[in-house]
Amino acid sequence: MEINAEVREVLKPGFKLGEGALWDADRQLVWFVDIKRHLLWHFDPATGSNASAEAPGQIGWALPAEGGLLLCGLKDGLYTFDPAHQKFERLMAVPGEPAGNRLNDACSDPWGRVWLGSMDDAEEHASGNFYVFDKGEIRQAGPSGISITNGPAVSGSGDRIYFTDTVAKKILVADLSASGVGEARPFVDTSVDFPDAYPDGPIVDVEDHVWTGLYFGSHVARYSPDGKLVASVKLPARDITKMALGGADFRTAYVTTATKNLEPADAPKFPAAGNLLSFDSPVAGFATPKVKLG
Repeated sequence: MEINAEVREVLKPGFKLGEGALWDADRQLVWFVDIKRHLLWHFDPATGSNASAEAPGQIGWALPAEGGLLLCGLKDGLYTFDPAHQKFERLMAVPGEPAGNRLNDACSDPWGRVWLGSMDDAEEHASGNFYVFDKGEIRQAGPSGISITNGPAVSGSGDRIYFTDTVAKKILVADLSASGVGEARPFVDTSVDFPDAYPDGPIVDVEDHVWTGLYFGSHVARYSPDGKLVASVKLPARDITKMALGGADFRTAYVTTATKNLEPADAPKFPAAGNLLSFDSPVAGFATPKVKLG
């Protein structure tokens, strides 16, 4: 079912590779990144104020952490960012990661752990892995040997985690608990519903449904817990990367987009490409758990 939503362009930063939309419930604003321009952005919907901070490399994501900091994933590892002083500090590298890889997407879980993925920056080799950052340490956890990882995404209760293999057009799911993660199994093959698109960043809503951006697909799609397509929203951009559910009631969707793969001749067909989009969601999200740094 396609939802006929009124889509708004709330910010026009001209992303090259906009990603990582995330609602910060404490600060009541949206964080997002432009990976290829090394920028960490924020947008305050109450005032319209926005600004970007230049990261010391390609930045894939930012998550609220304890102590008023953000934990960020860059090409060469994890960094903290202090919004009060606009300062990045390197925390650690990801052990064993190839020099040609970078960090791409991540989420936190109810126990304050961070689940993250790496990928080949050239998008050629299946060198990407999934990891967990837990109590100040990083270890491999989840599927491996993936060219472009996206997600993970964790359910509100923390009982399920979703891993996206973008090039294979598949989303996997595994059981999750305080003690660890189970073996990943198939959840959905998005090519069945969107044959020309690639699943990008996923999130989970309060009804345990999974939303995914669709790169080359001009939509976000919503899948039921048993992997059935139940809704989609068409957007005026082609390359849809990630969605967040925010606002005071967690029912405002914020969506990042990209222009990296858009040819000049195609640009007029997608007038909102490279912008931060928004629409009213029929279902709410939930607050992102704060990352425990140590």
